Amino acid sequence: MNQLPRIEIRHSTCPHDCPSACALDVEVVDGQSIGRVRGSKKQTYTAGVVCAKVARYAERIHHAERVTFPMRRIGRKGSGQFARISWDEALDEIAARFDQAEREFGGESVWPYYYAGTMGLVMRDGINRLAHVKKYSRFYGTICSTIARIGFTAGTGKVMGADPREMGVSDLIVIWGTNPVNTQVNVMSHASRAKKERDAKIAAIDVYNNDTMKQADIKILLRPGTDGAFACGVMHVLFREGYADRDYLARYTDCPDELEAHLKTRTPEWASAISGVPVEEIEAFARAVGSTERTFFRLGYGFTRSRNGAAQMHAALCIPAVTGAWQHEGGGAFFNNAGIWRFDESIIEGHDAIDRNTRVLDQSKVGRILTGDPEALHNGPPVKAMLIQNTNPMTVAPEQALVREGFAREDLFVAVHEQFMTETAAMADIVLPATMFMEHDDLYYGGGHQHISVGPKLIDAPGECRSNHEVLQGLATRLKISHPGFEMTPRELIDATLKKSGHGDIARLEADIWRDLQPDFRTSHYLDGFAHADKKFHFKVDWGKLPVGAGGLMGAWDKMPSLPDHWTIIEEADEAHPFRLATSPARSYLNTSFNETPSSQAREGAPSVMIHPDDAVAYGIADGDAVTLGNTRGETTLTAKLFDGVRRGVLIAESVHPNKSHIGGRGINMLTGAESVAPVGGAAVHDNKVWITKAAAAG
Repeated sequence: MNQLPRIEIRHSTCPHDCPSACALDVEVVDGQSIGRVRGSKKQTYTAGVVCAKVARYAERIHHAERVTFPMRRIGRKGSGQFARISWDEALDEIAARFDQAEREFGGESVWPYYYAGTMGLVMRDGINRLAHVKKYSRFYGTICSTIARIGFTAGTGKVMGADPREMGVSDLIVIWGTNPVNTQVNVMSHASRAKKERDAKIAAIDVYNNDTMKQADIKILLRPGTDGAFACGVMHVLFREGYADRDYLARYTDCPDELEAHLKTRTPEWASAISGVPVEEIEAFARAVGSTERTFFRLGYGFTRSRNGAAQMHAALCIPAVTGAWQHEGGGAFFNNAGIWRFDESIIEGHDAIDRNTRVLDQSKVGRILTGDPEALHNGPPVKAMLIQNTNPMTVAPEQALVREGFAREDLFVAVHEQFMTETAAMADIVLPATMFMEHDDLYYGGGHQHISVGPKLIDAPGECRSNHEVLQGLATRLKISHPGFEMTPRELIDATLKKSGHGDIARLEADIWRDLQPDFRTSHYLDGFAHADKKFHFKVDWGKLPVGAGGLMGAWDKMPSLPDHWTIIEEADEAHPFRLATSPARSYLNTSFNETPSSQAREGAPSVMIHPDDAVAYGIADGDAVTLGNTRGETTLTAKLFDGVRRGVLIAESVHPNKSHIGGRGINMLTGAESVAPVGGAAVHDNKVWITKAAAAG
C-alpha cells in the first residue's frame, strides 16, 4: 500500500522586496520539500492573503535550474561557460583575489555589493560586517526607498503613519503612486473590506490604468512626475471651498497661512496644464477628500522614483494635514513603518568596526563606478573586486550600457552568490550556490505593516547551497579577520539583535509567531504632536537639515521647493524625445525575482510597452509591432501594446524582464539614468524621456 506523505504546516514570512512581508503557512512534505504556501490568518495585517507568485513558491524553491554547486568561469565573461569546483577552492580564490586587490590598490578597491533579494536582517545586512571590518568600500543602497522616506520624513518627522489596518474602517482610501494589485495585494484586501462593509470608496492616482485603478471608484490618471502639481491643485480647492480644518492647522502645522497664500496661484487650471488631469476631476477629488473625515492616504514608492520624487511625496502627504484627516480612525496617511522597529543591527553589521573615513559608493551608480568615473569613485581607487549577494545589477541597475561595460572588464574580479544563473552571475568569475528563505533562519519586519517575526529554516537546501552568513564566515576565516558576528549562528545573531533592540529573545518572538509593534492610536496619528522638534507637521521644508543617508546630501537639494509645488527638474519630453517613459512593476515578477519560474513567465510574456492608440497611429505603429525606444543612454527593442489607459505622450513598460528576453538583448534599464536624486540620492527609474520608432525588420 502506498504510504501518504506526511504534511506538516509550518509558519514563515515572505522575505522578498515587498512591503507586505506576508505571513505564511507552509506545507512541509516529509520534512524534505515544500507543498502549498498559503497566507496565515493568525497575522492580522496580511490576514490569510498571499500573492499568487509566492503561493506557487514550490515551483521556485524546487526549480531544476537552481545553482547547487560552486563554479569557476572558464570562458570569456558572459559566455556562461563554468566548471564545477569545491567550496574550499571557491572561497580560497575569492579571499586571494580580495587580498591581491587590497595589496595593490588599497582596501577600498574591494566593494561588497548587495540589496533586497531577501529582506531578512541576517542574510541581507551581514555583508556590511565584512566591509566594515576589512575597511572595504561601504555600500549606499539608493535604488528603492531613499527618495520616498525623505519625502515622508519632511512632513511628519518620522517614517511612521496610521495603522494600515485602518484602511478597513476608512470611508475613502486613496491609493497613490502604487499598484498594490501587482505589488502588495494586502492593501487591496483591506480596501476591499472597507468597500464591502462600509460602502467606502477607493481612489487610485497613477500614471496608467493599471489593475488597481480598474478596481477604483475614483480614477486619477496623470503624467509621470506631475503628482506634486496635482496635489497643489487639490489643496487650492480645499482652502478655497472651506474644506481646510483651520483649528487642526493652527494646532498641528507649521505655516498654514503661508501655505494658503502660496497655493493661491496653484489653481486646478494650473495643475491640469501640468498633470493632464481635467480641472473637473481635480475639483471632484478635492471635494471627496474634503468632505470625508475618514480618508486614508496609502502612499507608494512609484511616484517618488522621479527626479522630483521627494517633493512629490511631501506634497501628497500635505493633503491630510490640510483636512485634519489624521484626527480620525481610518484617516491620515501611511507609507512605511521603518520608524517603529528600533532594530539594533550593530552585531549583524559590525558597527563597532566602521571607519567613517572609508568611502561610501552609491548602488545606483554601479555602471559609472565600474567604468572609472572619478566623481562616482569619490576620486579614490578603482573597484577591482566584488562580492555580490541578493541583487542582479546586470539587469536592474540604471545606465545598463555602462553596467555592461563595467562588468566586462577583465581586470575586475566578481564573485556572485546566487540561487539561479542570473545575468549578473553569468558575468562572474566565481558563482556560489545560495539558499532560499525556507532553507535558513532569519529575522524579518513588515515595512508595509507592524509585525516582526523569525523565519525558521524549514527544509535542507539542495546540493551544496550555503547561506549568505556561511559564505561570510568562510571568507572571514580566510581573510584572517575576527568579529563576534562571524562566530555566531544565524539564530544567535537573531537572539542578540532582539535583545539589544529591546524586543526580548528569539524564543519569545517564536512563541508570538508574528509580534505586533503598532504604536497606540494617538502616537501613530501624531495627536500629541509630530516628530519634528517643534511637534508640528511641516509644510515648509529645509531639505538640507533633514536626516541624511550614508551618502550625505546629493543632487540639487538646494534648489528644492520649500513649500509643496511642482518641481520642474524632471526629464521633460522634448522634440528629440517626445515621450515620457515609466517602468512600472509587473504582477508576476518582483524586480528580477520569479523571472525564472514558468508560471510567472507564462503570465508576463514577452517584454512590451504600452502606447496610446492615437500616438501609435501618428508613428505608424500597430499592436504587436516591434518598436525601439531610445535616448542618450541607449536603446531597447520590445513589442508595442496599444492601450488607451495612458495620457498621450506617455509610455509604460511593466517589469524588469531579463535583458535576453528583449529583442536584441538590451533591457529596459538601458534607458534609465543614475543621476543622484535630491536630497539624499536615489534612482529616477520612472523619469525618462525617450523616442520611439517602429523597429527595422531583421535582415
